Amino acid sequence: MLPITSTVAAFAAIGLIALSVPVSLRRMAVKQPLGPGDDPALLRRIRAQGNFTEYVPIVLILLALAEYRGVPQGFVFAIAGPLVIGRVAHAVGMLGGIMPLRRMGMMATFVSLLAGVAAQFV
Repeated sequence: MLPITSTVAAFAAIGLIALSVPVSLRRMAVKQPLGPGDDPALLRRIRAQGNFTEYVPIVLILLALAEYRGVPQGFVFAIAGPLVIGRVAHAVGMLGGIMPLRRMGMMATFVSLLAGVAAQFV
């Protein structure tokens, strides 16, 4: 069993829904079925969703591998914690135009990635 990975993956699925629905709603509102068109709000929503889908899967894989291999739980949380915090911060920063949160979110995501890589060598 991979209880930490399972929990983080479930929250990630909820996060993806939370980022995807606003993209769809905005597309319908501005009648833009493909791409962002000239709508900056749609572009921000697309990129918040896209950034999530670019980073979360690889970290979940690294997290699952670490947990499966029996890496100490503290190390597993060092992968999971920054991912969850980072993705929330990035989404809020991206959608709200709050650059410091966006940067903090990416830094936390990079920490999670690096911890995930390091865990493969523990």
